[in-house]
Amino acid sequence: MSTSMKIGYYPGCSAKGSSLDYELSSSEVCRILGIVSSEIDEWNCCGSTPAHAVSTELSAALCTRNLVQATKQGADIVMTPCPSCLSNLRHARERMQNPEFKKRVDELLDEPAPEVLPEATSVMQMIGKLCSAEDIKSHVRQSLAGIRIAPYYGCLMSRPAELMNFGDPENPTLMEELLAACGADSVLDFPLKTECCGASAGIPHRPLTSVNSGRILDVAVKMEADCICVCCPLCQMNLDLRQKQAERQVNAKFGIPVLYYTQLMGLAFGCDPKTLGLNKLIVSADRIVDRIRALNTARKEAQGGNAA
Repeated sequence: MSTSMKIGYYPGCSAKGSSLDYELSSSEVCRILGIVSSEIDEWNCCGSTPAHAVSTELSAALCTRNLVQATKQGADIVMTPCPSCLSNLRHARERMQNPEFKKRVDELLDEPAPEVLPEATSVMQMIGKLCSAEDIKSHVRQSLAGIRIAPYYGCLMSRPAELMNFGDPENPTLMEELLAACGADSVLDFPLKTECCGASAGIPHRPLTSVNSGRILDVAVKMEADCICVCCPLCQMNLDLRQKQAERQVNAKFGIPVLYYTQLMGLAFGCDPKTLGLNKLIVSADRIVDRIRALNTARKEAQGGNAA
């Protein structure tokens, strides 16, 4: 895989704290796949949910500043792991095409934004765009075959469809395609893959998030998933960190690991679990790591030691 495209990397706030494991695993997977990017200088918070709830112009100004910074670094495109950040960046870029709106936002910036701002995309979409299934397969050292995975995108990655450009908004499949390239042959047809986990309501209205997340966890367990695979820091937090809260709310016991898709890809690539931030998970993924190793060892022994 090679590209002349210059990629600006926007980590977003959570990547440096609560979702550091997403940052670590995304960085490692991109490194292995040869996707080179440069972190945007002096980037700022995109505003997440609170900013656009208060002021559309303020939210757009926060995001536009990041796109301007990327432009100054010569970036052709901006890549971010977080669906919320991606949604905000794309909304801002679209709204800035309205001259009257741009005029109001420019007043909030240090200098007027250029007429043309770089597009934004997700790490997942960038991998899908730049790497074929064969490219990914060539790096696999431990197949994910035999691991029952419930793919969960959350409500933001594919919506609104016309803005996020992520395929079928009710049934996206890119995560499944990437995992399949890593050998996964038991990715479930998960019916709640785009349902809301409760999002940021976990702070002001914890019961709502517990009910929503509990339903997702419950269905995954009933489908006998070994783990849930996610692509959103907030979804991962609600399903992993707040899993005990969900258990109490719905009177059930789950104990199911919730991994980022980049962590599963990294395991397939033979990366050390700590390098992928697996030690940060609340519900341990040790049994997933052990099972991947055991299944690969068994396949290798069954084929006389010649299996990859």
